[in-house]
Amino acid sequence: MNRSWYNASFDLFQQTSDEQIIGELALNSTFADLPTQKIAWLKEISILRKALQGHDGCLHLEFNIPRMGRRIDAVLLIKGIVIAIEFKIDASQYLMADIDQSYDYALDLKYFHEASHKATVIPVLVVTKARSASTTLFRHPRIHGLYEPVSTNEDGFASTLEKILHQFPEIPFDPQVWSDAAYRPTQTIIEAARALYAGHGVVEISRNDAGAINLSQTSDQLFRIIDRARDQKEKAICFVTGVPGAGKTLVGLNIATRYSDEESELYSVFLSGNKPLVDILREALARDTILREKMSHGKKLKKSEAQARVKAFIQNVHHFRDDCQKNNGQEPVEHVALFDEAQRAWDKAQTSLFMKQIKGVPDFDISEPEYLISCMDKRNDWAVIVCLVGGGQEINTGESGISSWIEALQEQYPDWHLYISPALTDSEYGTGNILSSIRTRKNVHFEHDLHLATSMRSFRAETVSKFVKTVLDCEVDEARTLYQQLIERYPIVLTRNLESAKQWLKTQASGSERYGMVVSSQAERLKPYAIDVRSPMNPIKWFLDSKDDIRSSYYLEDVATEFRIQGLELDWVCVSWDGDFRYGNQGWEHYSFRGNKWQNIKSESRKTYQKNAYRVLLTRARQGMVIFVPEGTPNDPTRIPRFYDNTYKYLKSLGVQEIG
Repeated sequence: MNRSWYNASFDLFQQTSDEQIIGELALNSTFADLPTQKIAWLKEISILRKALQGHDGCLHLEFNIPRMGRRIDAVLLIKGIVIAIEFKIDASQYLMADIDQSYDYALDLKYFHEASHKATVIPVLVVTKARSASTTLFRHPRIHGLYEPVSTNEDGFASTLEKILHQFPEIPFDPQVWSDAAYRPTQTIIEAARALYAGHGVVEISRNDAGAINLSQTSDQLFRIIDRARDQKEKAICFVTGVPGAGKTLVGLNIATRYSDEESELYSVFLSGNKPLVDILREALARDTILREKMSHGKKLKKSEAQARVKAFIQNVHHFRDDCQKNNGQEPVEHVALFDEAQRAWDKAQTSLFMKQIKGVPDFDISEPEYLISCMDKRNDWAVIVCLVGGGQEINTGESGISSWIEALQEQYPDWHLYISPALTDSEYGTGNILSSIRTRKNVHFEHDLHLATSMRSFRAETVSKFVKTVLDCEVDEARTLYQQLIERYPIVLTRNLESAKQWLKTQASGSERYGMVVSSQAERLKPYAIDVRSPMNPIKWFLDSKDDIRSSYYLEDVATEFRIQGLELDWVCVSWDGDFRYGNQGWEHYSFRGNKWQNIKSESRKTYQKNAYRVLLTRARQGMVIFVPEGTPNDPTRIPRFYDNTYKYLKSLGVQEIG
């Protein structure tokens, strides 16, 4: 597959007419044939013709970046160097957003394009009408062979290229091998949703290495189950498990996008009780829809229309529940319902309380899982429910875990087929003895492909979730071993200075890599550090907006709690640790702040929620994290040093590196 819309040797490029090159670009373009784009291409071609005279190499125009759903204007393969060029035609300023964009392209090549892993990669920003800029190469301190962006203008581009080439010896390089090399991206859930909604499949946008191949295997298994249910006129429920960041949500979105046509008998809906996730994905898809509409058809789509398009694709599970209640007795339009974070569905007590107090339904006496199954059971022909299940992810009062789903099936729906991941028996999924009671049921199937064992969130180190589990379970020796295995590729550091933590994030992040602070919702005594968990942040602004918006995560002013960050991720994270979850002589101790003092948590379920909250916080980073544990002060009885010292010492004893 050609990743670029046009590619040729420098010699062939120089011999080919502008019209022929433009024609090939237009022929391969997936967007509207706009005059403004042709003018930009002509100017880029002219600039490149002048600069490449006398050089040997290969040129790619409009090189596709699968993970980002965008294209690099030009890539030069010359003397063994990969030069990624971003043109800003007729612009006159070197904007930070443009510099970050050029850097993002280079980072993406370095991280995910196999032939670029060991190559020298240099991003170049050409702002045609800007002032001249000095050409100085600075290598990325953390990533071997990657250089920071070089900015230049139209007149200075040729000399800038000469200066770059002068600094490196020529290395044997096969342009065809580079062009054919595999591209193995690892996306954030927001990037993945954008790509899937734009029509790409899960195989296209995920890595294909042995450790992560089960993403496509799990999707294929679910497609087979759906096809069987349709063909046999059966009703089935599937339980898909996975470690944090393994891609459970990605699998669900993949099915929902495949079957998004309301007229199709396979019409599916993706449901989540995670409101921040739903809001963020809807906003991201709406923004992307507007951009793609403009590029594809040259017209501006109204925000309200874009939002309406994506609203049916991703729905809040509680709204789905309410619609079922309003349409009591009517079968839903969907044949397939995908429930993200199904373990967080409410138990009977929480559901009944909500329906009585908020909805005015006094006699509602079943759990949310049982009611959701009953909604899909109304289909007279066939139906499939896919439950995407995270282990140790219950973080709020009334979340029933997965056992409520199985209890409902066992007691009320004996004819439903069950397809279960074998990992559901693990202790972290909290199924207890309930699975034992259904093993003799004739329509139970254990499917290995329904478990995602490898974290996709951290493309640098897949052992992060396992390391976090050992830290929380106080398995000291294994935690030390795992830390040493991951530290070179996935830095985890420790500090007692918040400003040092913030500076570390800024230093580590490159281009538009997103960073931010996360904190437990019970961390009430971090206020002296301007960390206020009671001051709500805007999740859409925090996750989607740029560095110049004070509400974005980049500003490090607003923080995200486990309720806002669950199911999402950042590249770099600062975990701020308060005295609510502290290490003691017998392991972890649990506290909540009430009035003016910390109080012991005695409820076992609340202890579990709190432990899981820190599990969520410690598994949000894709590339690395810094853990900030305050020193406390003897002058404040709510922040005395012993509330924090043992936690810091414990983390340090695991070998976690300290910074100032």
